[in-house]
Amino acid sequence: MINLEKFTSLDIILASKSPRRQALLKEMGLTFRVAIKDVDESYPTDLEPGEVAEYIACKKANAFELTTEEELIIAADTIVCVENRILGKPKDEQDAFQMICSLSGRSHEVITGVALASVNDFRVFHEKTTVYFHSLSEDEIWYYIHQYKPFDKAGAYGIQEWIGAVGIDRIAGSYNNVVGLPTDKLYREIVQMLPL
Repeated sequence: MINLEKFTSLDIILASKSPRRQALLKEMGLTFRVAIKDVDESYPTDLEPGEVAEYIACKKANAFELTTEEELIIAADTIVCVENRILGKPKDEQDAFQMICSLSGRSHEVITGVALASVNDFRVFHEKTTVYFHSLSEDEIWYYIHQYKPFDKAGAYGIQEWIGAVGIDRIAGSYNNVVGLPTDKLYREIVQMLPL
């Protein structure tokens, strides 16, 4: 039997300024604070996409020094992968346009790596969701870029925005994972870290 009250005793630190991740943690009923450390997000080029997401999430978690047993760091990194090519955050409008063009009319994978760190435990995992886009016209792509300015999003889009409502045919896997955190898997991993 899970004692959900033990969640309230945790001092959860979310190592992300993403408003989407913050909203997902709130939906999970978790109380947390946000703390950001600057981390070099480069990675070895021989890693598989899932390993890349985990590698960067671990870097973010390891940037913190834990001082009490109640502290729990949640760090994450989301990547978009099309034909084994990783799409990061777009540099500018033209880069965003090229990224969305490469996603239009085909499927791609969204992979979120999560690292959980406490004084007594360290866990890392990733979740993969396949997203299927309808074919989008150039006008639709430019409309989305100009209206929503998706420059802080891997793959240059947010599924919870206009493009997700009108451009996505279907997904296979966790919707929340595409938003920024695989909340179901995250919950179960945290439960396993709780003291009995």
